[in-house]
Amino acid sequence: MIRPCFLVIDREFPGSISTRKLVLETAKFNVITAYSGPEALEIFRRFPALDGIVMDGEMDDISAEDLAQNFKAANPDIPVIVICAPGGAYCPSADKRVESFQPAKLLEILRSLKPRESEQIEKHDEELSKEKLR
Repeated sequence: MIRPCFLVIDREFPGSISTRKLVLETAKFNVITAYSGPEALEIFRRFPALDGIVMDGEMDDISAEDLAQNFKAANPDIPVIVICAPGGAYCPSADKRVESFQPAKLLEILRSLKPRESEQIEKHDEELSKEKLR
């Protein structure tokens, strides 16, 4: 089984890792994390076969719109999901927008991008659960 891989772009805070990364990894997706716009663009150049991009709409170093436009210029088909506070930044180049306090909605969107792979992950988890019960 090949798990979908997403680039997560999140603001960096001292002594912590991205909570969005944790949410996606808990759902058994592979995650590459960037903590700045320039780092995200470099990672995207190095790993162009990503299944999608999840980005904080309030990055300090580059606007969400500029970042999304850069990704779309390199690959118009790459799904870009921007996460904003309610009423936050507008990003017309993003494919989807999720309010920051809706992790279930984010997972729903990502699963819809790769439904077959997501179904395989769920089935595999069910099999593992059944094995534990034995």
